Amino acid sequence: MNELHRVVSSEGEELILVDSNDNEIDYRSKADCHDGDGILHRAFSLFLFDDSGRLLLQRRSSAKRLWPGYWSNSCCSHPRRGETLDVATLRRLGDELNIAARLEHIYHFCYQASFGTAGSENELCHVYLGKVDGEVRPNESEIESIRFIRRGELDIELEEYPRRFTPWFKQEWTTLKRDYGDALARYAM
Repeated sequence: MNELHRVVSSEGEELILVDSNDNEIDYRSKADCHDGDGILHRAFSLFLFDDSGRLLLQRRSSAKRLWPGYWSNSCCSHPRRGETLDVATLRRLGDELNIAARLEHIYHFCYQASFGTAGSENELCHVYLGKVDGEVRPNESEIESIRFIRRGELDIELEEYPRRFTPWFKQEWTTLKRDYGDALARYAM
């Protein structure tokens, strides 16, 4: 299987359970972490911008269990058991987008969101900003499509069509604009 179609995650991979202070407390399968209301686990969201300040968005694969076909931030996932955030973010950039990037950690927060009977996200999520480094070649097992968008255009689209976007992305974008405007200004136009 080539790099644009390879399977890079499974329901059986072990994720890191954390408390609300991000202390590791146990490990459970990805499936267990997302069943029902979810179990609090460590995650990350990456916001990558091109040289013109446009944000890379991805449309999640229609095969995803949670929020299939929804638009979201550039890359999001979980560190696996034994992985640091630094290792996991770089791994996932390669897995999903076939790129590398220099990332800046901005903040973290806890959230829970349910997707009907399919399950839930219950995450302590670390949010990063960075620049796209190289040609983006999405892995079609993970990503249906990508696009770049300017900040103002995204704000309009989020207001007009909020149901097209994942809940964590909407929350993170709002927080970045409201609380981390100086950091966002270094990347976004």
